[in-house]
This record gives sequence, C-alpha cells and structure tokens, in this order.
Amino acid sequence: MTSVPDFSSDLPAARVAALLVEQLASADPEVRDVQGYTATARWTREGRLDEALEWLGDRASERFGHPEVQARTFAPLVLRCALDRGAAVPDLLPERAVRRWYAAFADWYPAEPDTRGWDDSLGWLHAVAHGADAAAAFARALPAHRVELLHLCARRMTAPHIAYRYVQAEDARLARAMTGILLAPGLTAGQATGWLTVVTGALAGGGPGPVPPWAFNTFATLQALHLHLARGLAEGGVPPHADRVAEGVAAVLRLPSPWLA
Repeated sequence: MTSVPDFSSDLPAARVAALLVEQLASADPEVRDVQGYTATARWTREGRLDEALEWLGDRASERFGHPEVQARTFAPLVLRCALDRGAAVPDLLPERAVRRWYAAFADWYPAEPDTRGWDDSLGWLHAVAHGADAAAAFARALPAHRVELLHLCARRMTAPHIAYRYVQAEDARLARAMTGILLAPGLTAGQATGWLTVVTGALAGGGPGPVPPWAFNTFATLQALHLHLARGLAEGGVPPHADRVAEGVAAVLRLPSPWLA
C-alpha cells in the first residue's frame, strides 16, 4: 500500500503533489480517501503545496476523462481545495488556470454516469456531492459564472441517464451548494430563479406511473433546497431572494405533492 509522503522530508512540493495525484486515483479507499485526499486537503490548506497548486489542479481537471469512476469523482474535491487556497491567498492562482478547470468541470458534472454515493469495494464515490462542493467553490472564484453554475446544478439533478436514487445525502450537499451560490450578492430575482426552467422543462410531459430515479432525485433535492432556503446556512444566512426561489421550488414540488399549501 502506498503511504502518504512525509512532508517533513526534503521532497519538493512538485514531487509530493505527483505522489498525491497517484494516490487520488487508487481503487483502494484507504489509499485514495483516508491517505491521499486527507493529505491533499491538509497540505493545500496549510500552503505546503502552493508551488505545485496549478499543476495539481491541471492534473485533477484531466481526471474528468479518466476511465475509472473513483478517479473522476475525487477530482472535484482537489479543485475545491485548490480554489479555497486561491481564495485565501490572492494572486496565487492565475485566472486562466481557474477558467481552464471550470471548463473541464462544467463538461463533466451533468454528464457523469455513475452517481453512486458509496460502493462496497471502492468506498465513497459521491460524484454529485463532490461536484456540488466544487460548484460552490467555482462560484466564489468566478462570480460571473454564478448563474451558469445554478443551471449546471439543475442539469445535474435532472440528468435522465441516471439509474441511482440519492441515498447518501447527495440531495442535501447539492442543496447546500445552490444555497451558497444564491447567497452571493448581486443576483437579480430573475437570475436567482432562472435555473428552475431547467427543472420544469425536464419534468414537462410526465405522466402516471412510477417515478424515474432522476425525477426522484430532482424532487429530493428541491425538498432539501426548500429547507435550506427557509433556515439559511450557518455561515451566510438566508439568500437575498430566498422567498422567490422557495416559491418557485414549491410550485414544482406540488407536482408529486398536490396537497401542499
């Protein structure tokens, strides 16, 4: 089993980052999650990978095309770590790098076919939840893309090619990310609610019969979002247009639950 590199050694940041990248694609959850990701998160936050941070983000964004699901789904966590570090240290990350990562992320997030939260062999996968965390970080780094990111989250929850029903809090993680994006100042009411057209368009034409997994996921996420809008986030509070967004969300939720007031 590959061990976490000892940062107290004389290994340069570039070499340590390369070792972490190798671990972050491992099919062994102990290597990938407990060792590789834990070390990546801690050392990025502490600034020990600053010299290799752009390189690390580039390798993560390349992982969106990896043939193995665990490699793809841990890539957004690495990007979130890099973006958070970039927010803490202005001018550390070139904007062109952040835009490069965002383009790769935006192509991958709504299209990822394997959205299982957990696999008994691979451990945590969490494409939806990990991607949601990255979406919130991209919204902070690229505020001009906030509206686009809300639409991206809506496309993720309504993706019709999914057979997996959210059972590992994916709906709550996606709702938290959307609430965080909505908290950012400057959004108009129309911008804050515009993503609902993606949802209503996906649900148009639905009829009697069993609820398909993607529709179940959509309703579960909207229920979680309605709660987040009512209560707000512990850090940030209630979004400026929470009432308008909640009204639109409730209108959609009346489709499966017509008894709602």
